[in-house]
Amino acid sequence: MSGAELDGIVHQPLRLKIMAALAALPEGEMVPFTRLKKISQASDGNLSHQLKVLSEAGYVTIAKDFHDNRPRTRVALTTIGRQAFDEHVASLRALLGDL
Repeated sequence: MSGAELDGIVHQPLRLKIMAALAALPEGEMVPFTRLKKISQASDGNLSHQLKVLSEAGYVTIAKDFHDNRPRTRVALTTIGRQAFDEHVASLRALLGDL
């Protein structure tokens, strides 16, 4: 096995889904919470918790505002988050290549 390190923050399954969904978008593009919920099939509470973990790590930015007089939460991958995701994917590929 190589010395590739997996990122424990990214590696958790729901956080990995979130990061993969955000990484597929152009840099800085924000995704509504409701869309991430649909993609991840997570509950509101679990998704909120995992987004908080990613936000505290600096991997995502969360914007809360109002749209059509309704609260709206949107999420985007940060530059640091995109780098962490890319490095995690590279580590997974290296690990799989060593098998």
